[in-house]
Amino acid sequence: MIKHDGIIIALNEDGTALVRIVQTSACAACKAKAMCASAESAEKEMTVTLLMDNGRPMGYGVLDADKPLLEYKVGDSVEVMVQQKMGWKAVVLAYLLPFFVMLAVMFIGNGLLAIGDGATGLLGDEAKREAVLGTVALCAMALYYLVLGMFKDKLQKEFSFTAKKKNN
Repeated sequence: MIKHDGIIIALNEDGTALVRIVQTSACAACKAKAMCASAESAEKEMTVTLLMDNGRPMGYGVLDADKPLLEYKVGDSVEVMVQQKMGWKAVVLAYLLPFFVMLAVMFIGNGLLAIGDGATGLLGDEAKREAVLGTVALCAMALYYLVLGMFKDKLQKEFSFTAKKKNN
């Protein structure tokens, strides 16, 4: 489970909340960061599903009669969580698959463009072929991310974050 500390900045009636987390780089957590100019941190806001004490999501018919709908309030410290496998899936979708798409386009394109008259191929010389392959590979990457963007709503449902009140 991947966890981050956050603070609730807004509550929604559907059992979700807007939470602010501080995302830090390895440098920002370093004890020598005051002496170094490269320390980084960034605040992120995300919508998360709030969990009750029993681990069930709020607002889905699992509330006890004696518990209020929202046992959270703005300003509460929470622990934002996502499953480790979802993190790996995000890495695959965002970095590995596009890398392999680019490699496949370049290898297949190189094979197709090398066909032709002797050593020069269809485009006449190596420099032109490399320029065309680079451009086509970048276009393939843009197309990949465009298609990925078309499935944004489906992916947001799959990559859901949950939050539970921190035990202070």
